[in-house]
Amino acid sequence: MILFDTDTCVEILRGNKKVIEKFASANTTVAVSFMTVSELYYGAEKSNNVTNNIAKIEKMLLGLEIIESSIEIEKRFGNIKANLDKKGNLIEDADIFIASTCLEKCEALITGNVNHYNRIQGLKIENWIR
Repeated sequence: MILFDTDTCVEILRGNKKVIEKFASANTTVAVSFMTVSELYYGAEKSNNVTNNIAKIEKMLLGLEIIESSIEIEKRFGNIKANLDKKGNLIEDADIFIASTCLEKCEALITGNVNHYNRIQGLKIENWIR
């Protein structure tokens, strides 16, 4: 199973053919974190076309597994955030939750935000956007 970061989902919603083709040909389950779903709805709510954007999100989510939070993900979050903080290298909590979800449940994180996630040890990253 692979995990889509929020930016990958946004590329699909925007119609990025490269990402859509890779998604369609993926030979594994594709999932998103509960945090990505939250970020997508936030983006839709602050957009100029709320109803249409929510409909697009909900249609896309039908083809994805949504991974809910768990004690293992939350423990991993605490570990990662503490390690990043000690190094003075913090990233947003949402991104730490997404990385924690991937490390606990998935084989790789599909993201265009490689420089951001490279700070997290052991996280396998694939960039389908660039």
